[in-house]
This record gives sequence, structure tokens and C-alpha cells, in this order.
Amino acid sequence: MSVSLPIRNDIHIEVEVVYAQAHSRPGQHIFVYFITLENRGHETVQLLRREWFIQDARGGLVHVEGEGVVGEKPILEPGQLYKYNSFCSMAHPPGSMWGFYTFQNMLGTLFRVEIPAFALRLPDDIRTLN
Repeated sequence: MSVSLPIRNDIHIEVEVVYAQAHSRPGQHIFVYFITLENRGHETVQLLRREWFIQDARGGLVHVEGEGVVGEKPILEPGQLYKYNSFCSMAHPPGSMWGFYTFQNMLGTLFRVEIPAFALRLPDDIRTLN
């Protein structure tokens, strides 16, 4: 989906990443990310789409997009939080992930919110031979 929508900053995004060692193996490293969205604006909005870019240590780039998040299209009233978690896999860590959410206000106006880049790293005590 190629869009040219205004970017707004009244949706605050926090991300926490956990390496899922028990579910990982060489060549397939699983990272679970926990997202908190907070509507710091003055209008009710709905998250319609997500777009992610996932880059690994060798420069490989994966582009993922789709409707909503984890099967939902949450509506956030002013001051409301929405939390969810999901995961991604990566053959060659470390890497990073970033992207955009597309929201719509109750008047039907679409806008994007940037998801700042965050790191996908193995814990210090884990080494891989890829």
C-alpha cells in the first residue's frame, strides 16, 4: 500500500522487545514485541493498518503490511491506551524494526503515525554461528 498521508504525533508508542530463546534456533530467532499505544490527542481514532520494515544484520529487509493489529482494529478515545504483543523471526540478528500505523478519525480522515525504529538483539550471553 503506497500512501501519502499526513503524519501525526498525538499517538504515543512504547515498545518492549524480548528474545524468545525457548522458541528460537539457529537461523530462526524469535523476538516478541509488546506495543502500547496511547491516544494523547483530542479526538477518537481507529487503527486501520500496520506497515513494518524488518532489517537483519546482513542488510536483508522484510516488508510486512496488513489490516489492524493481531486481528483487531482498535478504537482509542482521547487518553485511552491499547496494548498488544506479536512477534517476528529473523535469521541473522541483530536487526531492527520500524514502520507506520494508519489511523482514521471519526470524520473519516486518514493519517499515519510513525513507529520509531527499535532493536532486535540477542541477549549478551547468547552467541550464534550463522
